[in-house]
Amino acid sequence: MVWNNAMECSEHLANLAVTALMEEAELTPKPGLVDKQNTGAHTDLTIELMIRSAQSLRTTFADIAYTAFERKPSQRLREEIAEIGRHGEKIMLTATGGTNTHKGAIWALGLLTASAAIHPPGTAACQIAFTAGELARYPDRYAPKEKSNGTRVQQRYKVSGARGEAQQGFPHVIDIALPALYRARDEGMEESYARLDALAALIAHLDDTCVLHRGGLEALTIAKEKAMKVLAAGGVSTLSGWNAIKELDAELLARNASPGGSADLLAAALFLDYLSKESAIELVSGGYVKSAT
Repeated sequence: MVWNNAMECSEHLANLAVTALMEEAELTPKPGLVDKQNTGAHTDLTIELMIRSAQSLRTTFADIAYTAFERKPSQRLREEIAEIGRHGEKIMLTATGGTNTHKGAIWALGLLTASAAIHPPGTAACQIAFTAGELARYPDRYAPKEKSNGTRVQQRYKVSGARGEAQQGFPHVIDIALPALYRARDEGMEESYARLDALAALIAHLDDTCVLHRGGLEALTIAKEKAMKVLAAGGVSTLSGWNAIKELDAELLARNASPGGSADLLAAALFLDYLSKESAIELVSGGYVKSAT
């Protein structure tokens, strides 16, 4: 694949970003999160609202990709896409009637979309994540001064949070989620099971600020332990792994905790996975590369 122009690139990457958000939302059953079965630990969200929110962000991701197309990372570019992202938040809130559905995802997928537009098609996922991290490390002089829930949790519990994850080049996406996804596929699991295993891996390793905000350190510790139990059992395709993810769901619901940070990173992983699949189709006759499909 070769981009003919910035418009073609931006529309394609925006479609991939929105698809990643929608497929993350529709993945079922997700512990503590909105899915097709229930609303998880949320009383103000539904699957319909999540889909509407994702679809409302198509123009935002397209504008980010268009702005970043074939440019080099810089503070100016960082601030330009940040302004687009803040406008995207307003569009999202209008679409959802004021409910914050995807603020964290706008941050993560916005950076990755910008990075993907900077690079030519076929660039490795790790390089896209690295450049996204480079962008994230530039200061945004126009960022709002008020502290978000994530910032307050980050300072209270001394965790890196969404900003730190991005600035480090999305290590939980590259080193945790994508390997778990590919490993499950290589073992012959159906796609929904592979994605649930990737989500469990993220919950097991991430200091999820959404869990910390709602349930504190106890909820985070228990969530990590229960998610690790899913993985130790061989994943959700096994009976014990399936029961373990149900236990994780029950624990999160009992503490009114939702691993929203892990969900955002799963969407980021799916976005990079889509890009890897496109590269694999061009590189290998028949379109199959073991590490990317």
